[in-house]
Amino acid sequence: MNIDYCLFEDEFLDNFHPLTLTRPMYDLRVGVFTLAEKWSYALKSDRDFCGPLREHLKGVFPEPELKNKPDGVLWINPRYVPLPVLADRVRDLDMMEYITHEGILVAALVDLKTHRSWMKKGIQLNSFKGAQQELHETELVILKNIWELFQMNGEQILFDISISGKIAYGEEDIFPHTVFTNPDRIYIEEGAKIEPGAMLLADNGPIYIGKNAHIMANSIIRGPSAICEKSVVKMGARIYEDTTIGPVCKVGGEISNSIFHSYSNKAHDGYAGNSVFGQWCNLGADTNTSNLKNNYSSVKVSDWKTGRDTDTGQQFIGTIMGDHSKTGINSMLNTGTLCGVCCNLFSDGYPPKHVPSFSWVSGHDMVPYHFEKAVEAMSRMMERRSITLTPAYEKMMKAIFESTSF
Repeated sequence: MNIDYCLFEDEFLDNFHPLTLTRPMYDLRVGVFTLAEKWSYALKSDRDFCGPLREHLKGVFPEPELKNKPDGVLWINPRYVPLPVLADRVRDLDMMEYITHEGILVAALVDLKTHRSWMKKGIQLNSFKGAQQELHETELVILKNIWELFQMNGEQILFDISISGKIAYGEEDIFPHTVFTNPDRIYIEEGAKIEPGAMLLADNGPIYIGKNAHIMANSIIRGPSAICEKSVVKMGARIYEDTTIGPVCKVGGEISNSIFHSYSNKAHDGYAGNSVFGQWCNLGADTNTSNLKNNYSSVKVSDWKTGRDTDTGQQFIGTIMGDHSKTGINSMLNTGTLCGVCCNLFSDGYPPKHVPSFSWVSGHDMVPYHFEKAVEAMSRMMERRSITLTPAYEKMMKAIFESTSF
């Protein structure tokens, strides 16, 4: 059967703001890959994996097109990680069959009439006449909250390597004067450079080094970790377990159990732990994230829409930072900080734990970031990586700016 794919968002979307203010749910990175890439590998398909977009994301991300003249379209909820059990169930769906979990749609194979209706009006499961399958919690790995991205990251690095079929290439002879432990668990892509004195320690899990990545001298990486395509690990950096450095990032200092999406920098000393950073973030020299309260109690994180604190029940949560946000040198970020899109944090004290998008923050003094100045800074940063700020991208940012309550 000739099938196209459509990845959709559900009512849990707000739980992943501010990262999902500037991207669809399927573009979140956990492990080596984004959620869309995971499903592409799991279903062994070379088709486009995208989905219906919120209005302000249109033009920035692709929308589904029925250019392959498919017999049907497989709608998939990307919050559900495609473990083999789930991927097999999804792959075996017949036309007009669907899978649910506690009343939430996980996947459905629909005809073109239904697909077009859902694209126009949204998913209408109540009127759907297909055959239903129910999955149990024990069969699933589900993302429900934003901090689960870094909590799942180590096991997802293992999972992504397994579904991608990548071959270990950790031979010390190719990279002289380096130290590799368990080289059969070190996966190095074409064009990667590893300088003398670097240590890749895969005792506790695999290490993935992407195409044209650069691991500088005397840096230490402990697995499971992933350094993705064209990223740079600077001299003397310490990368601890369960960390992903996304494509075209530059990192130094100490990083533990954290995720950097693409084009973000933490190029100098300082600590980032149990944290997630979006695209185009920049952490100034000696920026430090607190990830554990002094009294060892559970961390509270603000609800993105209401600003009310929620007790997460988790002991370790650092910083969640949206795209294009930055810190000045010697910045300190409190435990459970939630920072929106395009913020500028500079202070010799702790900024607020909840920072709305487009905020200019000095200590507890917080004012709106002038939109024109913010766009100018975005454009300059992107030009440094030969990326053009498009009108659609600026329109997306303008929509986020106008929807922000200061």
